[in-house]
Amino acid sequence: MAEIAIDSVELEALILRMRVLMAREETDVSDPGGNPSDDEVPAALQELSGDLTRTELVQEIESLNDDQQDALVTLYWIGRGDAEPQEWDATIALARQRHEGSTAEYLLSHPLVPDQIEEGWEKMRESGELD
Repeated sequence: MAEIAIDSVELEALILRMRVLMAREETDVSDPGGNPSDDEVPAALQELSGDLTRTELVQEIESLNDDQQDALVTLYWIGRGDAEPQEWDATIALARQRHEGSTAEYLLSHPLVPDQIEEGWEKMRESGELD
């Protein structure tokens, strides 16, 4: 049985914040063209005061302890199809071994990371591998 070091409520909130950030970054258009009526659409999804910025999300992920960060990476790998839920122990050991640099920057460099972490979490729940 796998024991995931991150609370499910905290994990769901983190996935949601990643989705919000990724949605805003996907709409960042460097050259909006010359149609003023279309120019406001991407701006509507850009950061507003009070929004969680990329820097704040990086800080939030980096403030997690090593076990929690390794669990996020492991869930990401399982969700991406690199490992199966039954391989949790070996996969988290690999995440610990490869843990260098910023976990947040690694995760946030993949545009589908929120979906893949959620998919990994879902696979873990469906497999019955969770404590």
